[in-house]
Amino acid sequence: MTGIILLAAGSGTRFIAAGGEGNKLNAILSQTAENPATVFETTLNQLIASGLPVHVVTRAENMQVQASCARQEVSFTLTDSAGTGESIAAGVRDTPQWDGWLIHLADMPFVTAEVFATVAAGLSQAQIVRPCWQNEPGHPVGFARPMRERLLQLRGDHGARELLRDRDVLRLNLNNPAVIADIDLPEQLRDPPLFQNGQLHAAS
Repeated sequence: MTGIILLAAGSGTRFIAAGGEGNKLNAILSQTAENPATVFETTLNQLIASGLPVHVVTRAENMQVQASCARQEVSFTLTDSAGTGESIAAGVRDTPQWDGWLIHLADMPFVTAEVFATVAAGLSQAQIVRPCWQNEPGHPVGFARPMRERLLQLRGDHGARELLRDRDVLRLNLNNPAVIADIDLPEQLRDPPLFQNGQLHAAS
């Protein structure tokens, strides 16, 4: 069984430095949507729609993320992680029943359920799978069971980057720019990117 580790333990320092208030994952993504949702909730809903099991890694002080997980009956790990690497290790440690892991970032809410399913399917062909948009690597990144021990040893803020350097990676060139789009700045909450015919557009 392959599942998705959703990393939601970052500090979002760039968002705050640019004038954002609080944790960006708890900010409303679109004020004009019929059913406004936070960045985290939007991302989580995409993951759930994939049909794959989901496990979230977040901080103890982020009660809003924990409440969202509880409403959706999604398991989570609390961590005081100093970086992405430790968050990944914590998530993998707490999902020992899985045979594969898709690592995704909670500030990337535009990746669709179909992308997660495609990356998961790719793990039958390779130990590491990564989607790309016009040759630019994106998320989620998939790891098969043989990579588990290496994932558990990750530390620091480089995530799994070191694992991608010394191993063959199956790159899936998907016609979907969402795999490289994140929410990094406050203005992206007001005018989130839209994807039409495979092209990235600013919302009007």
